[in-house]
Amino acid sequence: MQSINEAATAFLANKRVAVTGVSRTPQNHGSNNVYKRLRDRGYEVFAVNPNADEVEGDRCYQDLKAIPGGVQAVVIGTRPEIAEDTMRECADLGITHVWMHRGPGEGSVSDAATAFGRQRGITVIDGGCPCMFAPTADFGHKVMRLMYSRKIPKQV
Repeated sequence: MQSINEAATAFLANKRVAVTGVSRTPQNHGSNNVYKRLRDRGYEVFAVNPNADEVEGDRCYQDLKAIPGGVQAVVIGTRPEIAEDTMRECADLGITHVWMHRGPGEGSVSDAATAFGRQRGITVIDGGCPCMFAPTADFGHKVMRLMYSRKIPKQV
């Protein structure tokens, strides 16, 4: 096991990242916020939503395997019951870094998806948000990291 800081650093070292669950109607949707933050910080980021062709002004992909050249890491921002299917796709594609987003609500964390991924050698961060850690963090997310610390794993 590794600390959350080590796992977050390793995850954010990957520059080609997919974000699942990015919405066509963003409002304050967590996946959209993560997607935009990573894009704004210079990551090559890919939106994944099987029901959209475009989100946030960018092309959207139906699934992970549709992304040209693949990705190195995935943020799961869908409902938890979809997370296990996404984790299976990550395993099939050889993706070894997955972050299941969880902010103030229940988020995308699935115990079954976590177990499946870890059994296949995937580093799974099961809670919190990539925007809570450098180099993507902002003041608001740093505060959220403190406020919601019980929803962020200490080790992964």
